Amino acid sequence: MQVNFPQFAFNNVRRNARAYSSFMLSSAFMVMIFFTYSVFMYHPGIDRTAMGQTTQMGMTVATCIVYVFAFFFVLYSISVFLKSRNREFGILMILGAQSRQINLLILLENMLIGLISIVCGIASGLLLSKLFLIASTRMMEMEELPFYWPMKAMAVTASAFILLFLVISVFTLFFIRGSQALELLTGGSRPKKAPRVNLFFALLGTALLATGYAALHLKFVGSLFIPIAAVTGIAGTYFFYSQLTVWIVRFVQKRRRFTWKGTNLLWISEMSYKLKDNARILFLVTVVTSIASMCVGFVLATQQTVRTTFENNPFAISYTPYEKSDDKAIQATFGKIDQELRAANLPYRKLTVETLSLAVPNGPLWGMRMMSEKQYNKFATDMQAEPAPSLKDKAALLVVGPDFARGSANWNTIDIYADRNKDAKLSFDYEIRTEPLAAVNGGNKLLIVNDSTYSQLQKSYASQKINVDHTVLYQLTNSVGLPDRYDPETVAGMKIIEWNDKLQKQGDSSGFIQARADLYFSQKQMFMLLDFIGLFLALIFSLSSASFLYFKLYSELAADGITYRALSKIGLSNREMNRSATLQIAIIFFIPIVVSTIQTFVVLKPVLSMVQIAHVTGPVLIASAAFLVMQIIYFIIARSRYIRSVNRMMV
Repeated sequence: MQVNFPQFAFNNVRRNARAYSSFMLSSAFMVMIFFTYSVFMYHPGIDRTAMGQTTQMGMTVATCIVYVFAFFFVLYSISVFLKSRNREFGILMILGAQSRQINLLILLENMLIGLISIVCGIASGLLLSKLFLIASTRMMEMEELPFYWPMKAMAVTASAFILLFLVISVFTLFFIRGSQALELLTGGSRPKKAPRVNLFFALLGTALLATGYAALHLKFVGSLFIPIAAVTGIAGTYFFYSQLTVWIVRFVQKRRRFTWKGTNLLWISEMSYKLKDNARILFLVTVVTSIASMCVGFVLATQQTVRTTFENNPFAISYTPYEKSDDKAIQATFGKIDQELRAANLPYRKLTVETLSLAVPNGPLWGMRMMSEKQYNKFATDMQAEPAPSLKDKAALLVVGPDFARGSANWNTIDIYADRNKDAKLSFDYEIRTEPLAAVNGGNKLLIVNDSTYSQLQKSYASQKINVDHTVLYQLTNSVGLPDRYDPETVAGMKIIEWNDKLQKQGDSSGFIQARADLYFSQKQMFMLLDFIGLFLALIFSLSSASFLYFKLYSELAADGITYRALSKIGLSNREMNRSATLQIAIIFFIPIVVSTIQTFVVLKPVLSMVQIAHVTGPVLIASAAFLVMQIIYFIIARSRYIRSVNRMMV
């Protein structure tokens, strides 16, 4: 029976189904995520929801990230599979196949795999779209969105990924372009050169990693410390895998008592080759995992800060009248706040404080407010807090909220400007103290000075027509726990803020109002959106990283099988082979997790400290543990399939 060329391509895919199955499943998963985001993004009812535009923008960014990542994932995966089939292409050339025919075969195979992935991804996304809409709206506490037939989402997804597979299929033709038949036949069986360490690049990698660490923690390059740390850290990570890991294996090999014990010699010798050969893929997996862990850790740390900020703020409402507001408008605002709190059956008491907004150098104390010693002592008595110690002219008390990142406040003195033009600077020796009442006017930093110094600064600022703020604080007497969307405090706070925002747009607002429950809920909803988007992106990053490693193992399977078969002829048992292979696979799978966890700690701590977030260790450990658990699952699957394949080759 005569077989035409499309049938030949189809048979090739069908016969290599075991090899292509992981690639097709991973690609279909990416298509499914892209499609489900598109279903949400193009929903006709999204514009009518309170968070509609923000959610739509977030989903758009997520789909772009998925698409860009899918491009590089598919490109790498196809290149690995093409490399593993070099012998097959060489045989076809010997049998008389022309280069254009092999190119057409590759194009047809890639497009066939792509179409199968697109159909499976859209079909599974369509089946889960209703569940996705319910879960997403409930998770973000939005109005429920009904199911609709997502024709636009289907068309956009299919078009985008057909274009992606077509571009990559054409691009991958260059991987074998110009290769001769003999080169294709022997490309995978050439003897490997012993891995060598380039001393210059090893030292350069160490210097780059040290520079990245110093840039983050010493900030010797000013505001450029983040991009410089990113560039040096990423480059240093590559040299770590390509040079330093080989040196580490060499160092272990010299420990003869360990190396020459049991099968250690086998797997340690193999690791020197595998780490060198897999340097690029390990580097890529580490970078992807580090970025994902940092994003997850940042969101978790910020969420924890949002929660603790609410819990540590004793004031449900704060209202600061504008200087030029008339008494009638101010009284109307007081009446509105009182009305909503009473309607919600929330008993409260009022406290009035006088503060001065300070001009301070950019840094962790930006937004700090000043209060006189006399005013603070009265305020502290009302709040049942410890009063300030007796303060001299050059002494101050820095009162901070429990969430203040103390690691960033380790100076001997605090500097402030004596006027808003920054013509003169005053320095204070200070004592730091943690009190919830620091949450005046929504901040968490309050500088207490003696009455004389406060009076002088007040006059200096008044000469520039900058007035003292008189803030009225509303403290609930029965407030308990974190509020939800329909909690009385949340409802009352949202009504007050909406009322004031409406007046603000009309130019009739009498002052600045902040409601802790409204702020907490809006921030919570925003981070729920980031959580929802990040959850699927993290799954894609994790799955893709594991797929990268699996594809690399698969591409080396034939060569590894020959090695283990030869060793089995001279007495290597299946048990010893399994142990040696397991150790090698474990190192390849888990070394990126270890390195990414260290990088996440090193990077996130100074970055979060810069934005006054003190919670670092817990979120980083949670993020790294989540990726570790997923990596363990992928490791178990990859190991079982690898061991099963190698066992078939053993004598």
